Amino acid sequence: MIDDLKGDESWRMFRIISEFTEGFDTLADLGFAISIFGSARTTPDNPYYQTAVELAHALGNNGFSIITGGGPGMMEAANKGAFSAPNTKSVGLNIELPHEQAANHFQDISLSYRYFFARKVMFVKYSMGYVCMPGGFGTLDELMEALTLMQTGKIYPLPLVLVGVDYWQGLIDWMKSSLLPFGAISAEDLDYITLTDEIDETVDIMCRHRQWKLEQIDTLEG
Repeated sequence: MIDDLKGDESWRMFRIISEFTEGFDTLADLGFAISIFGSARTTPDNPYYQTAVELAHALGNNGFSIITGGGPGMMEAANKGAFSAPNTKSVGLNIELPHEQAANHFQDISLSYRYFFARKVMFVKYSMGYVCMPGGFGTLDELMEALTLMQTGKIYPLPLVLVGVDYWQGLIDWMKSSLLPFGAISAEDLDYITLTDEIDETVDIMCRHRQWKLEQIDTLEG
């Protein structure tokens, strides 16, 4: 029995290491990339689905690769938009789930993950900015993790855009009316978030951040 458990642990560790290794090798030359999150349950007739297609296409046209969770719904929409943009890469970081998650067909690069934490590392490591379309628990998880990592200084601040004012405004209002007065967050923590409905504004935010990063690189190399 103990030997069987040791064997299971060895296999699990090997799988974790292989997921990291494959991700690092595959995405090493990805360049500037934006991760787009959103609900797997969103159907193509939802207006936000088309917004995600158009946004990903616009970001692709501006030289950004697009990373999603690789599944249906908003992820499919973002991969679809990137897939139709010339000279960009559409990346899907797929996760094995008992339901909902089936890889969409708009991926230039497709990676499969068993473990959420390994997949999250890839989002953080290879994304220059995050866009959250309307979504559920998974999208909130990615949003809150990014905010936590920036708040605690574990990663450099990156643009974090919530697309869908009607959808996200209640969350922002709750942060201001509950978290802030309680002292759970600081007022400046809210500065990490941009709330918008505008594709052009989102693209401009990402382009300006990319320019800032290039300037920082030039300064370090100089």
